[in-house]
Amino acid sequence: MALLNSLKILDFSGLLPGPYGTMMLADLGAEILRVEPPNKPDLMRTALPRDGESSAAFDYVNRNKQSIALDLKKPEAVDLVKRLIQKYDIVLEQFRPGVMDRLGLGYEVLKKINPKLIYCSLTGYGQTGPYRDRPGHDNNYLAIAGIAHVLARKEGGPIPLGIQVADVAGGSLHTVIGILAAVIYREKTGQGQHIDISMTDAVFALNAIYGPGYLACGVEAKPEEMPLNGGSFYGYYQTKDGRYFSVGSLEPQFRKILCEAIGKPDCIELAMSNHPANVTAFKELLRTVFLSKMFQEWLDIFTKFQACVEPVLTYAEACEHPHIQARKMVVEVQKPDGSTQKQISCPIKFSAHGPKYIYVDCKVGAETTKVLQELGLSEEKIKDLKTRGVVG
Repeated sequence: MALLNSLKILDFSGLLPGPYGTMMLADLGAEILRVEPPNKPDLMRTALPRDGESSAAFDYVNRNKQSIALDLKKPEAVDLVKRLIQKYDIVLEQFRPGVMDRLGLGYEVLKKINPKLIYCSLTGYGQTGPYRDRPGHDNNYLAIAGIAHVLARKEGGPIPLGIQVADVAGGSLHTVIGILAAVIYREKTGQGQHIDISMTDAVFALNAIYGPGYLACGVEAKPEEMPLNGGSFYGYYQTKDGRYFSVGSLEPQFRKILCEAIGKPDCIELAMSNHPANVTAFKELLRTVFLSKMFQEWLDIFTKFQACVEPVLTYAEACEHPHIQARKMVVEVQKPDGSTQKQISCPIKFSAHGPKYIYVDCKVGAETTKVLQELGLSEEKIKDLKTRGVVG
């Protein structure tokens, strides 16, 4: 039996944050039904690169899901959602605040139909506050939350991260936690509830070191002045052939091993010092030393010396790394034509029951007919709804 096979989620989300979250739940057995407009495909579908009709990223975050195409601007489509709420007792929506209310599908309306409904709203800035209606993207949320400033360089400013921290670590993961916590509460009390997830709130809370330092002690993190943002030797160092290594030898025992590995055992006292001048001197020493050898030479050295120093790998190299392979972080998932697509696996390991990777196939409205038949609609009624563009 799948871990979450009792959960049935109606998913109104798009792009990355919501779909990533429901993908995690789907991997663990939850039944996810995407609700999509018939003639306005999710932009993630058309992104590049593609492996077939949809982008590889879309296939990944929407595996194990079904799709129904509904034009929510038409009253009959709204009525169909209200009928589905009897079966799908968890809703995830990612519209701007007020949109679902205007459609007649807000929490207050739907909870009257199903009092046990868990209704999660995932947005950039939340359902309240002066920014509730403001548009935004990942880097905007990081900027507002004080994270981009911490990541900045003194010369050059904030660094684009290349991955969606606010969307995924902020939005997706907190959405999953919120939904599962609400499910446990419902099992104990029989009551549903509305969950308000703000990606900005979530990444603001990720300031787990610098945030408390400011709030409790009044010490604000400044670019390249804190131990983990460039104010110490903790960082990345270029090799002779233009590659990089990460150096994270923070603890004294690892600093000692680092000095031995780079052939500078006489610099252990310098490495241990927290005096600003000595910190700068040690950083410069590391910069010069790493530039003296090729990437492979350092790789051979730090395979023997465990100093919290690791190579900066490309994604292709990461996929081939023996540890990533041993952890089975890449899986083959079935495609409709019988072939398979390589995807990232679920990173959560269970002793009792693992995730399932059933299929890569979430075409717009692929399950519309099946879902409507399960609601008791006749073939004639379904055909009529399709003809009038209510469903697709």
